[in-house]
Amino acid sequence: MIPKAELHCHLEGSIPPVLARELATRNGLELPAGLFGADGFYAWTDFWSFLKAYDRVCTTLRQPRDFGAVLYSYLAGAAAEGAVYVEMFCSPERPAALGIPYSAWLDALEQAIDRARRDFGIEGRIIVICIRHLGPDKALSMVQQMVAEPHHYVVGFGMGGDEAQFTPADFAPAYRLAHDKGYGCTVHAGEVLGPESVWAAIRDLPVTRIGHGVRSADDPRLMEELARRGIVLEVCPGSNIALGLYPDRAAHPLHRLIAAGVRVTLNSDDPPFFHTTLGNEYDQAGLGERELRGIARTAIEASFADAAVKERLLREIGP
Repeated sequence: MIPKAELHCHLEGSIPPVLARELATRNGLELPAGLFGADGFYAWTDFWSFLKAYDRVCTTLRQPRDFGAVLYSYLAGAAAEGAVYVEMFCSPERPAALGIPYSAWLDALEQAIDRARRDFGIEGRIIVICIRHLGPDKALSMVQQMVAEPHHYVVGFGMGGDEAQFTPADFAPAYRLAHDKGYGCTVHAGEVLGPESVWAAIRDLPVTRIGHGVRSADDPRLMEELARRGIVLEVCPGSNIALGLYPDRAAHPLHRLIAAGVRVTLNSDDPPFFHTTLGNEYDQAGLGERELRGIARTAIEASFADAAVKERLLREIGP
C-alpha cells in the first residue's frame, strides 16, 4: 500500500452517515427528514443542496468531544488506507456559536490526534480556517485569537466559503498576521471561479498552497507561474466531479496540471458527501506507483508540519 498524505479535508465534511446518527443519538437530537437517501448516503442534488445537507449534518455537533470524535474517526479511516499524515481544516465558528471555548475545542481535537497516533501511527495537524462570506473582520479576529492562544497542533491558516464574496486582498491583514507569526497559509481559489481568482490569491496573499486551484488549467500562463513559484495545488478530483465542475475523471485537469509542471496533491475535501476517500483519490488518479509516491512526498513537503515530522514522514514514504 502506497503511503499517503492529505492537505485538504474539512472536519465537518468528513462526518460519515453512521457517525452522524451516533452523534445525534448521543445528543438527543432528531436528524432532519430528507438528510439521507434510500441508499443511506447523504442526499443532495446540486451545490446549494449540498451546502444545506452539510449544515444539517453539522447540527449533530454539540459538545467538544463530538468534534474530537469526528477527527479521530477520520484519522482512523485514513490510516486504514495508508495515510501517514493529515491536515484537517477546522473552523472555530461552529464551536463558538455553541458557546464552546476555543481552548476546549482544541483540547478535544488534540486528544483525538494523540489517540489516533497511538492507535494507528498516523500524524494529524490542524489548519484553522475562516469562512470567506462572513467577511474579513471575522477572519482577522480569528487569526488574532489563534496567535494569542497558540497550540502546537495548529500549524496553518486558510479560508473556505463562497469564492464570489469579497476579494483575497480584503483578507490580507488576517493572512499577513498569520504569516508573520509563522503559520503556513493556504486559500480556496480556482474551484468555482476561474483563473483570475488564483491570480488574485497569489498576488495578494502570502500563500504557498491553493485549495483546489483546478481552474488554473484554463490559463497556461498561470500554470507557468505556479510551477515557477512552486505553489502547490490541493486538488480534489472526486469533489470537483461530484459538484459538476467536470463530467468525469477523464475530463479533469489533474494530468494537464502535472504535465505543465505544477506541483499537485490529492485530497478528498468532504469525502462522505462525494462518495470518495483519500485512498479512492489515489486509486482513481490514473497514475503509477512512482508518481503517486511523488504526490505523497509533495504533500509532506508542502505541509505545515515542523521539519522533524516532515523528515520522518518522507523516510516512511520513500523515493
